[in-house]
Amino acid sequence: MKPYSEACARNSAPILAVLRAYFDDRQRVLEIGSGTGQHAVHFAAAMPWLQWQTSDRAENLDGIRAWLDEAALPNTPVPLQLDVDDSAWPLPARYDAAYSANTLHIMSWPQVVQLFAHLPATLNSGAKLVLYGPFNYGGKPSSESNARFDASLRANVATRGIRDFEAVAELATAAGFSLLEDREMPANNRCLIWQYRSA
Repeated sequence: MKPYSEACARNSAPILAVLRAYFDDRQRVLEIGSGTGQHAVHFAAAMPWLQWQTSDRAENLDGIRAWLDEAALPNTPVPLQLDVDDSAWPLPARYDAAYSANTLHIMSWPQVVQLFAHLPATLNSGAKLVLYGPFNYGGKPSSESNARFDASLRANVATRGIRDFEAVAELATAAGFSLLEDREMPANNRCLIWQYRSA
């Protein structure tokens, strides 16, 4: 049985509107933390000019394959096993875009640091990076619902939690990224769009 996320079903359309604007001239996208695989199928079908490369930890790959196999799209290669804690990412090539949704608050902060440490070796100069999810601003949640969500995350796993935009931006800048847009999204989420420039 395929895994299913109601949140993915709800947010696919507004995220696609952002991706169409920023990935219209891209060719190869790496999705980091593909989860159920629903986003991959939705976005790859809507943007057939992209090769949409899914990736996730080993325990999620079977579910992603189930979505990809059913859709049978020509632009979704087999998912890659990828863990931010790995010392090196086993990727077949560099990418001109990367996308990750609702992952930073699931990772521990050291894992978020590792994510940005890996990206320069993963992306071509000029690559776009799109991060979707909730963020705090000025150390404070942007809504009461986000505050409750953050509390529930930390109650279940102490290392999880909604990340501060400023701290993420500091990591991104240090890794060679420039912020292009911080776009408000439904349900108190954001899309952060960055561009990478290699040193």
